[in-house]
Order: sequence, then C-alpha cells, then structure tokens
Amino acid sequence: MRKQTLSILLALTLAAPTVSAQSWTADNGNGTFTNPLFYDEFSDPDIIRVGDDYYLAGTTMHCLPGVVILHSKDLVNWRFCSYTMQDFFNLGDEFRLENGKEAYGQGIWAPSIRYHNGKFYVFSNINGHGMQVFIADKAEGPWQHINLKGNIYDLSVLFDDDGKVYAIHKYGAVRCTEIKPDFSGFVEGSEREIIPDGSAMGEGHHAYKLNGKYYIISTDYSPMGRQQCAVADNIWGPYETRTITMMETLGTKVGKQTLNVGLGSPVPDPGFNFNISNGGGNYMGCATIHQGGIVDTPNGEWWAISMLDFNAVGRTVCLTPVTWKDGYPYFGLPGNLGRCPRTWFKPSVKRSEERGERSENCENLKTAHCSNLTPHSSLHTPHSPYDRSDDFSGKVLKPIWQWNHEPLAGKWSLKGGRLNITAMPAKNYLWARNTLTQRAIGPVSTTTVTLDAAKLKDGDIAGLGVLNMPFAWIAIEKSGKTLSLKWYDQNGNKTESDNIATTKVYLRMTGDFDNSTATLSYSLNGTDFKQMGGTVLLPYQLKTFQGTRLSLFAYNTKGRQGGVASFDDWSVEEPMADRTANLPIGKTIRLRNLADNSYAFAHKQGMLHTCGEGSNEYNSTASQFRVHDRGNGRVVLEAMNGAGFLTVVGEGLSADVRFLKHETKGSLILWQDMLRSECMLLSLHTQRMIGMYPTTGAPYSADFRGADPNRRNGCVFKFETIK
Repeated sequence: MRKQTLSILLALTLAAPTVSAQSWTADNGNGTFTNPLFYDEFSDPDIIRVGDDYYLAGTTMHCLPGVVILHSKDLVNWRFCSYTMQDFFNLGDEFRLENGKEAYGQGIWAPSIRYHNGKFYVFSNINGHGMQVFIADKAEGPWQHINLKGNIYDLSVLFDDDGKVYAIHKYGAVRCTEIKPDFSGFVEGSEREIIPDGSAMGEGHHAYKLNGKYYIISTDYSPMGRQQCAVADNIWGPYETRTITMMETLGTKVGKQTLNVGLGSPVPDPGFNFNISNGGGNYMGCATIHQGGIVDTPNGEWWAISMLDFNAVGRTVCLTPVTWKDGYPYFGLPGNLGRCPRTWFKPSVKRSEERGERSENCENLKTAHCSNLTPHSSLHTPHSPYDRSDDFSGKVLKPIWQWNHEPLAGKWSLKGGRLNITAMPAKNYLWARNTLTQRAIGPVSTTTVTLDAAKLKDGDIAGLGVLNMPFAWIAIEKSGKTLSLKWYDQNGNKTESDNIATTKVYLRMTGDFDNSTATLSYSLNGTDFKQMGGTVLLPYQLKTFQGTRLSLFAYNTKGRQGGVASFDDWSVEEPMADRTANLPIGKTIRLRNLADNSYAFAHKQGMLHTCGEGSNEYNSTASQFRVHDRGNGRVVLEAMNGAGFLTVVGEGLSADVRFLKHETKGSLILWQDMLRSECMLLSLHTQRMIGMYPTTGAPYSADFRGADPNRRNGCVFKFETIK
C-alpha cells in the first residue's frame, strides 16, 4: 500500500495536474455526509444557531486575518462568512516578526461565539494580552473590538436569563468570572472555582443553559483525549460530570510528530536536529475527537461539532449526532454512545411542521437522527467553504489566504493580475515578512504556482514554501546576476540546486497528508515537472500548533531590502475529493478484513464467516457480494452464491449476521467511507459495525463500536471490485 501511494504521488508530481474545480466537501450528495467536514485545519470549533442559520468560529493563532467565522444552512456545507480581526492591535513586535520576536503558536485562540439580543459576540484570548471581545450586528461584520485583558483563556461565555454574563475558563479546576454587561471589565471579586481539580474536567469549555440547568462541556487530554460534560442547577455548582465521548479517531493513526520543538521553544535554526516520531499503531493520546460544542436544529435534533487531530493537515472538524440520556448529551447513536459514525445521515434542518410525518423506514431505524431519509432541498447543494485556486486578478485576496504574522504594509500588492511581494531582510524562511499562506488540504493535493523572478535582486530567495517545523521550500535564488533553482529541507539541513536561464518557473508541491509526506518539483514550460530533493516529512508539531501550510514568500539574505517576486496562477488540485466511486453501487465486490487479510464469505450454515485467499470458499461466488442501492446512502449486500441478503438479526451477536432470502429491516447497511477503497459496514439494526474478532475463529457479529486507529480490530474492510 505504501509503495502504491508513493508511486501515485510521483506520477502526480511529474505530470501536469488534471483540470478539476472539485474541492473536498463532506456532503456525499445522497442525504449523507462523511467526516471530517473539512480536510484542512479548523481547530477549537465553537458553534451557534441563529434561526435557521449556523455559525462556526475557529482558532487562527498567529495568522491574519484572524478568528474565522463560517456559515451554514445544514451543518454539513459551510461557506466563509468573515474574519473578526485584521491585525493584532499594536500589541507587540512578536506579532510582526520584528526585533527577533515571534508569536508562532501564540496569537489568538479558542474562540467562543454567541448571539444575544440581536448582536453577535466572539470572545477569545490573545496569549499574554488577555481576553478579547468582538461585537457585530451581522456575522459578516464589521466587528467592534474590546480588549478586556485579564487572565481568562480557553473560555466559554454564557448570557444568563437574569442579564448576567459569565465566562467559564481555565484548565482542570474550572473557574467562573462574571463580566460586566457593558463589557467594560469584570465584576470585581466574582471569580471563583466552580469545579475542583480532580473532577476529570479539562479545557476548551462550552457552556450552555438548557431547561434551567447549566451544562459545561470541556476536553481533557490526560491521560487521553476525551470530552466531559458537567451539569448543575446553579452556575456556581455543585456539578456532576460524565464522559460523553472517548476513543474515537475515525480510524486515523497518530501521525508523525516533532518531539523536540514545542510551544514557547525558540524557532529552530537551520541545522537543528529534529526528533521526529514515526507515529502509527493504536496509541491515541490527544488525537481523538475532542473540544467542541453542541447545537440543536429547529426540529429538536442535537448535533456536536468537535475537532480531531488529522495528521499533517492539523486539527479538523467532525459532525456527530447527539443522543440525550439521563440528562447528558452523549456524542453518538443509541446503543453506541461515545463514538462517532464516519458516515451518517445529514441533519434534518426543517422544522417538524414543515417536514411532515416521518416515514415508516425512519421509525424502523429507531433513532432521532433518521428524518434525513427524505430528500433534501437543492438549497443545500454540496460545496466547499473556499475557492482555493487564485489567479490574483481580484482587488483583494481571497478569504482562503492568511498572512504568517502581521504583514508589512506597502511591501506587497495585487497588481497586473499578480501577487507581488518585496523581499525584506530575514535570516531564514521562518523570519520572512509578508509570507502568504494557505492551509494544506488532504488527503492528497497538488499545488502549482507560477513565479516571475525578473525583478529579484542580489541575495533574494523567493518561491513556494512548506510552513512547518521542519520547513522546506523550492525557490529561485539570485546571487549577483545569476539565478538558480534551489530546494531546501530543514530536516537534515539538506539542499539541492539547478542552474536556470529563465526568470519564469512553475513550482509545485504534492502532499500525501495522511502519510505526512510531500515532494517538491519545478517546470520551465508548465508541463514537464522535475522533482528536486527527496521526500519531505510533514510532522505535526506544537511550535506553530498548526498543521502544514503552503506559502508564497520572498526574503533577502544580505540584510537589505531586495527586489520583487511576482506570483500568478495558484492552482490546487484534489484528486481524492471526488468520492463517488468509494460507494460501489451496483458492483460485485469481495471484502478483505484488514485485521488478518481474511475474506468474508457466506457460510453454508447461513452466517457471515471468514476464509483465506485461494481457498475453495474464496474461489467460489460465496465470497462475492452485489451492492444494491436503497437510497440515502443505505445499501444491502447480496451473496452471489444465492444464499440471500446479508441481514443482522437479534442483538447482532456472533453468528447473528445471517443470509436471508428476502430483505428485512436488518438488511440495511450505511456504508462508512474510509477512503482508499476501505470501508466499514454500519448496521442500521444495531447501529454498530459489522466485524469479526481475529484469531478467535468466531463468525461475524454486528457489535463493533468503531475502528481502532490502525484499522485492524476486525471491522474495517478493503473492498475489491470484481465486476
């Protein structure tokens, strides 16, 4: 599999990109969605509903513009709405990369978005500078800014019924502070501890008042990432706490990580010896679904938005149905609380009186989240939040772009259909002013840009960068009057150069972000690309506290202002964004279990069992299954040997995954798309996965909660199409 992936990447790198405007969207177009909602970074999400509209706020750290707001009508398809801040309010040199200071991984983070009395509010923290408040009449802005200062972070804000405003904040021992209603400061003496340390609570709080009770949802990472919920009758407590989600990785391994560069550590210079882990295995750490809030739809459904560490792209967002039990909002489905389906039915966003009676099929599924079985309005056509490609012909930058730290005015421009960046003095790439970035998007993407170096000066380096620690880039360097094409990887302090006799080049980065690797290449004609250097590693690290970013940069190595680099035709191609082939409707397939590479087959006793490749069962039609469409992402599997339809009966225990001559309610399966021809089979009878326990010899059951990170616990398949 790894060799196959690398060969695909090499082909993508050396060939011209396929013309395609498709970008990742979670919407499958059939009434279902597949997590993650975004395949690029969106960390510390907080969500609200205002009428029929949903708004999502997320962390932007040291990047500008800052604190992003997205808007949705259906919780699955999102569009850019606004940024709340354009600069760091002259708070210090560190936000401008001046005088040897930087704010990597600092800046503004963990926002709380609220709507009260006709106004939108976003509350957040700028590390070292206190609590910030942004207020607007519309989520599109403009946003008024207030710096409340104070030592309040990882906060949530609650507007209570009596007009009082509270901030819930800090880690471990949860504290509550009352805010003055005019936001002129905090009520003196109001701060107190409301949940003591040792109550399994964490940080990144989300506070609500529902039906007269106070709810605080937070995340803890010690000893492993999970979501907690505390409930009380009074804002000041006492609170009872429960775990509401845990151990959910959606079958995603912990990726490569830089272990010796962290938050607050110095920016590593070239030659730094990076300690990078390999990742993998089943260890989860903090890389589980965690830190997020809940929201209801107008018809009373409840949903959770939370983040998941997703390898090289960083932290991204997942949508999970919420099941209320004993007064607590558990993430997951009845019968499988605490876990999250990778693929599920889209939220029903219409009010119950608009929706009419539920269908008989919905009642049969026995879940509060199945009203989605009726077709959705064309209002919710699948779309992605951003247009990632850019020919720079606009008057302003597209909202996908963010600056690395605060840009220097007058030293960049959009002119003549190009982005022009003046090379300012910097000791290396991480200190370059006016570096423009985009978040990398997975699972695999290829980004190409044109660079005109005609106006570079002696000592200038300009090109396409991989913003990470370690960083890498491919660029043109001018030394005297000579231009050269140069590749650099900070991991190992490696470099390569090619002489060129032209000022116009095409630069490309191809990333396999699930496997934390990338390659860099260039072309002189825009068609034939040559790879430079070796494979670049893309580990996650806590210095920038972000996933991999791509960047356009220019800086001067000789301590003076240099020339101008002109960029054009930024193009992002996502070959795996089209997932229509991932659900093999109408195809005949085999199912190979990743746990032991055995194949599923229809046993003569009428159950689903395992066989080895090359066995009599494998070579018969008993190991072949036709995938029939039953609408809204639901399928049934028919054994091609005439045994019948795969059906879960009873509680779905071992040997209760049967073959019946006629379909029943227990035959319905919701296909779980795990990408790269991998899948799980979610029984809509048990609301758990179909799987087998390797090494036991037991037949299949339908009682698996979900995938382990390495996908080898018995419920993840590789499907192989026969015809």
